[in-house]
Amino acid sequence: MGTVTYLCHLSMESRASMASSPGALPYYVALSQVLGLMVVAMTGAWLGLYRGGIAWEDALQFNVHPLCMVIGLVFLQGDALLVYRVFRNEAKRTTKVLHGLLHVFAFIIALVGLVAVFDYHRKQGYADLYSLHSWCGMLVFVLCFVQWLVGFSFFLFPGASFSLRSRYRPQHVFFGATIFLLSVGTALLGLKEALLFKLGSKYSTFEPEGVLANVLGLLLAGFGVVVLYILTRAEWKRPPQAEEQALSMDFKTLTEGDSPSPQ
Repeated sequence: MGTVTYLCHLSMESRASMASSPGALPYYVALSQVLGLMVVAMTGAWLGLYRGGIAWEDALQFNVHPLCMVIGLVFLQGDALLVYRVFRNEAKRTTKVLHGLLHVFAFIIALVGLVAVFDYHRKQGYADLYSLHSWCGMLVFVLCFVQWLVGFSFFLFPGASFSLRSRYRPQHVFFGATIFLLSVGTALLGLKEALLFKLGSKYSTFEPEGVLANVLGLLLAGFGVVVLYILTRAEWKRPPQAEEQALSMDFKTLTEGDSPSPQ
């Protein structure tokens, strides 16, 4: 009996060691950051080299839109999703706050980009919300706001019960990844739309701007794929800390009257 107990203890320690040492995770996180920074840098280079730069005046005001959307809804949102994979041993409350703050920064930057394009269209007399890109963009923006609001209510606001949080958590994770995927797809739609508006038939002649933008599109797709790959690896999930499990069971017992027996 003592041998079995000892082997079980070793097995638990082995699993804990594997959870705390996730192997290739740091390399994939580093790759995601390299790709994400390249996306932001190449977006700036594309706008600077071929679109005249960025300013809150004349035609340059439109260029604020793609840069803000890439920084906010793609790069920062992707990093917000990775918080629970990167900060594996920090306090859960600290990780939650960082996750929420990154989403707030992403939303604010995206809001600036949205105001820029609507204001530019108003000044130029252009129609709004007629393209697939604009419809997808508004859907993503609204979903981001709703996702953050509901997530704050469930996980940061102290009113939600333990069982309610547990039931909602899988939906929160799923919709977070879905919104990120929609953000990347919407950015690709917008990039293609911008190229066709300016280059037209010249796009098929391998214009330098078209080639650079195509590379940017591949980097966008690569960033999205790497982030989603990290999120889908079950062994890379943040392991629950002992004190978190104890607090969760105590909270459950106090609020719902359940016994803190192991499940």
